[in-house]
Amino acid sequence: MENPHILVIPYPAQGHVIPLMDLSSYLLKHGYKITFVTMEFNHQNAMDILALRGEEMGNRIRLVSVPDGLRSSDERNQPGKISEAILQTMPRKVEELIEEINGSERKINYVIADQSLGWALEIAKKHGIKRAAFCPAAAALLVLGFSIPKLIDDGVIDQDGTPLKREMIKLSPNMPPMNTMNFVWACIGNINAQKNIFKLMVRNNESIKLTDWLLCNSTYELEPAAFTMAPNIKPIGPLLAPKSKPTDSNCLTWLNQQAPQSVIYVAFGSFTTFNTTQFQELALGLELTDRPFLWVVRSDITNGRKNAFPEGFQERIGSRGQMVDWVHQKKVLSHPSIACFISHCGWNSTMEGLSNGVPFLCWPYFADQFFNQSYICEYWGVGLRFERDGRGIITRNEIRNKVEQLVGNEKYKSKSMTLKETVMNSIAETGGSNNNLKDFVKWLNE
Repeated sequence: MENPHILVIPYPAQGHVIPLMDLSSYLLKHGYKITFVTMEFNHQNAMDILALRGEEMGNRIRLVSVPDGLRSSDERNQPGKISEAILQTMPRKVEELIEEINGSERKINYVIADQSLGWALEIAKKHGIKRAAFCPAAAALLVLGFSIPKLIDDGVIDQDGTPLKREMIKLSPNMPPMNTMNFVWACIGNINAQKNIFKLMVRNNESIKLTDWLLCNSTYELEPAAFTMAPNIKPIGPLLAPKSKPTDSNCLTWLNQQAPQSVIYVAFGSFTTFNTTQFQELALGLELTDRPFLWVVRSDITNGRKNAFPEGFQERIGSRGQMVDWVHQKKVLSHPSIACFISHCGWNSTMEGLSNGVPFLCWPYFADQFFNQSYICEYWGVGLRFERDGRGIITRNEIRNKVEQLVGNEKYKSKSMTLKETVMNSIAETGGSNNNLKDFVKWLNE
């Protein structure tokens, strides 16, 4: 009997692709055939992520691209346009792909879809395919989605998801508070993007009822209140990439030359952008710390402005600072020279930092990142948040002061190492996440 054929459908953004690629890599070890769906605009990015997993993985996971209907690279960088394509173009193209595969090769036995793509679960049901949903974010994000009807009934938001006033609320007494203005759909792009994402979340509450499994890249110990509120969510995190060949030799060589716990690592994911003032304050803040730093500076982080560094900055810092356009983040965070992580608090970065015992300085940008900051700073106590001035800027002095507070206080490193042990125990032989993964594999073999 042939091993099952699994169609994996991530939301087409890097933060969603990476953990589902990690889950796919895990499932490959059990002999499953994996077909991994991308859209045109993120296909190259998915290929790059797959390449990092080594040649063996790259040859065994089949990447298939479907058209996105977007006309330009400018549209492909707008969350609102992407969400429209995901709602209007992607469902039809994915269904055509399923019909094509089932008509010409090994039929698809299972669909694992990002939980934000509820339509994929509907299509799988229509074609008689067993299905599982996967959430690449915190379980709390799912709980927020499930709470939408109550939030409307309680007068916290209107029928379109618009917060009726700025207030701090708790979804349960033991969860960190949420600012209503920072609800995941309320702080993304323009009003159309917000309405699209809210509509998607409402629809997904129904689609999730079609699944046999609702998986999440988290652990019981990190979010006990969220899992108590929604026991149908099964954590399988932290999902870690399989060991791959060494990369970034220049970057790692530089890290090897730094003292233990001395380097500030700075990275903001794939969407964060800065105006020139904020970018320069960050640069000058890193300079003021008088510590070595490794800073990932994407080419588009300053909205296309070339050479936005302050005058003379690169000459003054010399070899003390390394500015690069990309690193293998998991390798960097596991390096003994890293002292702290200035992060946008995306969930993948959060899980990677926690898994390596690295304290955080939090600089959230949008979506779930503000709530993740609350987990990091107030709930787990493994980081500090930056405060903005009257202009909305995080100043150079604020950066220097918070680095000193965090790195100079042993309690943050001690708490981070304790939490690392807790998180990694969840994927040990008797851990909760490992047990859920084993049960999931049993289901795939039924």
